[in-house]
Amino acid sequence: MSDAIIPKGTKTETATFGTGCFWCTEAIFQELKGVLKVTSGYSGGQTANPSYEEVCSGSTGHAECLQIVYDPSIISFEELLEVFWESHDPTSLNKQGNDFGTQYRSAIFFHDEAQKEKAEHYKAELNKSGAYEKPIVTEITAFTKFYPAEDYHQRYFNNHGSQPYCYFVIRPKVEKFEKVFKSKLKKAK
Repeated sequence: MSDAIIPKGTKTETATFGTGCFWCTEAIFQELKGVLKVTSGYSGGQTANPSYEEVCSGSTGHAECLQIVYDPSIISFEELLEVFWESHDPTSLNKQGNDFGTQYRSAIFFHDEAQKEKAEHYKAELNKSGAYEKPIVTEITAFTKFYPAEDYHQRYFNNHGSQPYCYFVIRPKVEKFEKVFKSKLKKAK
């Protein structure tokens, strides 16, 4: 979980996104101005308190997700959606890179009707515009429950950036993100 302490009285909202491997996108969302807390975990399935191994088996119905607590006076849900669409391949069904299975699906677990409408609108506009060569397969489903992943998954890139997977897979994604979304970062790079 993020080390950030949310100041008392701060109005917050929550977004829950499945973008494939949470290690890859957690590092991206943590850098955004207005994002107060990012927690890697599981959502969208039927198993209570699943372990990473259970989720990886594909038997729980859960997707690897990020739960993002943000200050809507600094960053909007629409801006988070913009990063969501850019941070993974929303046209790849149950697969991101070399990871495959329903636990790696692209998903938006909306917390209210406004989030649902914005997500559906954005998805339709992207499909209509031809922004991607293939149709977007992102699941847009009502949020029910979020289970935080084990502690060793939290802030994974920050804690293990020199490991080969982080260096060769995550780092290029983060560097690309930092170039594209430079004006939205907490600190200039």
